[in-house]
Amino acid sequence: MKKWMLLVFVSCLLIVLAGCGSNQNEEAEKDHLNYKKGVTVTTKYGKVKGYKDKNESVLVWKGVPYAKAPVKELRWKKPESPEKYDGTLDATKDKEVFIQTAQDGVTGSEESLHMNIYRPDTSEKKLPVMVYIHGGNNQGGSATEIGGEAFVKDLNTIFISVDYRLGALGFNPLKALNTGDKLEDSGNYALLDMAKSLDWVKENIEAFGGDPDNITFSGFSAGGRDVMASLTSPIFKDKYQKAIAFSGGMTVADPDDSIKVFAKAIAPLVVEDGVKATEEEAYTWLQENNKEVSDYLYGVSAERLSKLMGNASIRMSAFPHLYTDGAVIPKNGFDTKNYNNVPLIMLSGTSEFSFFAMGDPYFAESFASGAIPKNKEKLAEFQFAKQYGSDFYTLFNTELSAKKMEQHYDAPIYNTKMPFGTNLKTTTDMSLVGAYHGVFIPFLDSNNQTYLSTITESYQLPGAEELQEKFRAYLKNFLHDGDPNGDNLTKWTTWSADNPSNLILDADDNQAQIKMEKETDTNQAIIDRIEADTSISETAKNQIVHQVLNSRWFSDDLDAYYSNPSLWPN
Repeated sequence: MKKWMLLVFVSCLLIVLAGCGSNQNEEAEKDHLNYKKGVTVTTKYGKVKGYKDKNESVLVWKGVPYAKAPVKELRWKKPESPEKYDGTLDATKDKEVFIQTAQDGVTGSEESLHMNIYRPDTSEKKLPVMVYIHGGNNQGGSATEIGGEAFVKDLNTIFISVDYRLGALGFNPLKALNTGDKLEDSGNYALLDMAKSLDWVKENIEAFGGDPDNITFSGFSAGGRDVMASLTSPIFKDKYQKAIAFSGGMTVADPDDSIKVFAKAIAPLVVEDGVKATEEEAYTWLQENNKEVSDYLYGVSAERLSKLMGNASIRMSAFPHLYTDGAVIPKNGFDTKNYNNVPLIMLSGTSEFSFFAMGDPYFAESFASGAIPKNKEKLAEFQFAKQYGSDFYTLFNTELSAKKMEQHYDAPIYNTKMPFGTNLKTTTDMSLVGAYHGVFIPFLDSNNQTYLSTITESYQLPGAEELQEKFRAYLKNFLHDGDPNGDNLTKWTTWSADNPSNLILDADDNQAQIKMEKETDTNQAIIDRIEADTSISETAKNQIVHQVLNSRWFSDDLDAYYSNPSLWPN
């Protein structure tokens, strides 16, 4: 079972750590009709040359810049359009990830505002476009999280995966960085990057055979939360026509509270550099709005900044982001009355908390060897944490978001839960993690080795193969028309307060199991089940409630019920 360590690490990393002239138009059209003679496309900024995948069925362009590198004086500024380039840009290789801390230390570059583009190798025009924001808690991950080679042909869609600024370079609320520009002063630089990437797509995707008026904005985990935040944001208005939040949910942070967290995290660097004598002095100083603080921050290396606040693990108090600044995100956050009303899919696995429980300090030693714990009591405690954390998390990703939006969201909402992996009989590679955070990814990207290198057999079962076919069919319909329904598919009804329903996407060993199911669970019902559960000792239950499930995205009601203290600085 040592292969579990790779899976747990990679998953936790993703978590702890989204107008030219007529001559140019004629040239772009010519390039589009001659993909097989070089896979070169003319964009507003110059020519880009990609390649065909090994199966000769998909065309790929990697590392295409959608903005200038956000370095030096551009570090905490709005993204600017890329410079036009002479000659032909080589877009045949992956570019560096945006700088972040990984298992082996800091990796990547502060210059990486790029996107990867995939389309079927056909001459078809006006294809729908799916823009994807990767996960990683807005601190890690990259556009390579999902590749499009395995599915764009089935979906008959252009797929674009985006790199964006991460960590303290992507979100930073400190007042000294303010310029007087409301968007820059928001601190939500990563969201500004995502909006800029959508602008680039709108301007250029027609040259790749895409429809600039049929864009779906999608994301997983942090990317899903970014997509949800964009639904409230005036800067995203009319930039896309549909949205998909994979394991997303609604998260925002108060700017003033966030300033304290950032000041506390950066204060040790200030002392190291001899600017202030103590961390307390540095903490106070960093909250000031003056040029001295600004100059210091711009002088700190990206490498040092990327190491900060790395213990977030779905706790906003450890790395606050998505600030309710009033310009990018409304001051009242998701209580806004002004949503960007577009057809929306929200998806959740039903064992979303399994990897987070494994990575929590309470359980880390039990899984340190990479094997399933032999201690039956500790294993029962893990199952307890996984079950109830996942129950809360699943509701958070779907039902509770829909309820928050219901009075002011006019477009269709489609909720779905994916319990695949929890009821299989002939395989065991999902028995511990269940329908984990990211369970949908191998169904979309069947080349994905983050998960398929360790969970292989379950996704090869006949039932899984049928579920993949149905899942992709729903997505294809939604991407093309804004409605996931179609021939030979179980009817997916929209969510409403009168009909709070989910499409259940499951499979047994032999066939897909798809049905509509009314949502009846609530946070209070989960708390009641916790209270009644006698599978572990009361001592262990108290520790898990107060130390493992506390202060997560989904735990407001649990924290209130059990009087868990806030982890935010006073």
